[in-house]
This record gives sequence, structure tokens and C-alpha cells, in this order.
Amino acid sequence: QVQLVESGGGLVQAGGSLRLSCAASGSIFKINDMGWYRQAPGKQRELVASIDKNLRTNYTDSVKGRFTISRDNTKNTVYLQMSSLNPDDQAVYYCNADIVTMLSLRARPYWGQGTQVTVSS
Repeated sequence: QVQLVESGGGLVQAGGSLRLSCAASGSIFKINDMGWYRQAPGKQRELVASIDKNLRTNYTDSVKGRFTISRDNTKNTVYLQMSSLNPDDQAVYYCNADIVTMLSLRARPYWGQGTQVTVSS
């Protein structure tokens, strides 16, 4: 069994910063790509940023220069440092990881439970 547990969401004023964390635990053999998605009310879930096992990163255009994704492979944890937040960033943020487990030895995506980010103007 694999779990992704997120933390770090909350309320922040426009222009402020937040750092999200997501730790994977369980019968993990290896983790490939990790990423952060977000979903605002009435909108589709969108990819915000991703990072592969070699630390190559990818960002959606709207967060480039403001958000930074990183990971600690020794802790099976991915982070999202968010700066210069604006009301358009308000959403539930979900952690995602492509994980190979000890049981299956086949990669599949796992999701966190989501953490709310609220930006006040």
C-alpha cells in the first residue's frame, strides 16, 4: 500500500508565499515522475509542475518564475515553493507520483488527498 500525504496549504495574502510538501510512504520500490496539480471550482484539474527522477522540471506557463518544484529522493518527498501568489492560484493542490511498488513492480500513478490554497486579495 502506498500513501501520499500533503501538507503546507492554507490562507495567504496576494503576493505572499507558501510551501507545499508531499511525502510518499509504503511499499515503494522506486518513484519516477512526481508533480503537483491543482483544481479550482468549476475548472478542470491542471498540471502545475512536474519533476522527474533526474530532477528535470516542467512548469505550466502561468507559474513560471514564481513556483519552484523540487524533490528529495532520500525522503520520497516532493515540494512546491510558491511565491508571488495571486487569486488565480487559489485551488486545491494535489500531489501526484508515478510509483513502482514492491508488489507489482509496475508503475502506476498515485494521488494525495489534496490541500487547499486560498489567496486573499
